[in-house]
Amino acid sequence: MTLQELRYLVALADTGHFGQAAERCHVSQSTLSTQLKKLEEYLGITVFDRSLKRIHPTPIGREIVESARLILHEADRIRELAKYGQDPMALTLHVGVIPTLGPYYLPHVLPTVHAAYPKLKLLLREVTTALMLAQLHDGKLAAGLLALPIEEEGLNVVPLFIEPFLAALPSAHPLTKKAKVSIDALSRENLLLLEEGHCLRDQALAVCGLEGRASEEVRATSLETLRMMVGMGVGVTLLPHLASASSAKILRDGVAIRPLAAPGAGRTIALVWRKRTPYFETLKNIAHTLSTHLPAGVVAVAERKKKR
Repeated sequence: MTLQELRYLVALADTGHFGQAAERCHVSQSTLSTQLKKLEEYLGITVFDRSLKRIHPTPIGREIVESARLILHEADRIRELAKYGQDPMALTLHVGVIPTLGPYYLPHVLPTVHAAYPKLKLLLREVTTALMLAQLHDGKLAAGLLALPIEEEGLNVVPLFIEPFLAALPSAHPLTKKAKVSIDALSRENLLLLEEGHCLRDQALAVCGLEGRASEEVRATSLETLRMMVGMGVGVTLLPHLASASSAKILRDGVAIRPLAAPGAGRTIALVWRKRTPYFETLKNIAHTLSTHLPAGVVAVAERKKKR
């Protein structure tokens, strides 16, 4: 039993088709089919049910495929560790980012990271905070970009910057006449929020002092949906600064942006990773680069501490 055979096994389980699996593995269909047949003979069982239009693993085959995935994952990790020993910045890392940050922050920072570390490859996944923390502990993610606070043990947490919240209002709303919007005035409006599972939802409720009292009828799945609903006059919302930075789009959508009167209303963005990660040096360097190349409108954590 070889790693290559296990790759054939996983490819067929993923595609359900010999031709597609062979294409993924860059071999002929006959080669893949022959090798998998030999593997089944070696194991003494049938791994795949070939009687269906789409090939499926048998019940025991499903367990074997999952074990194969783990073995291949560890084999890839060994290769990455070997690369790490040669150059800690010449790796491929899986990094999670919360959906309310990714589309607005990554375009700013990725060119900087690529310029600083041209051999570093980041595979980015948008995931909610809860799923990100689970995947960090499982080793599916090497690091994550999220909003604090988090209550998790075994993680290194490096705060990068503080992102202010801004009030998003329908362009004809009376509150647009004010230079700054008070939290008290905002909390009396129909506050539009993201659906449960997004950390920004809880942060918005906390800022407005509405924890446990949300009764909104509409719960959006993205900040862009919230922005459009505000433009339609459905209600008001809080947007992180980076998500509200495109003034031209905001004007087209009929949304007015105003700063909050309450100082300090915002969220702290951090890079987190497992304390026992083998990639500590890599992630420390990435965190330093991110914290020293900040987008406009956010506040360095060190600056906020000095002001206090």
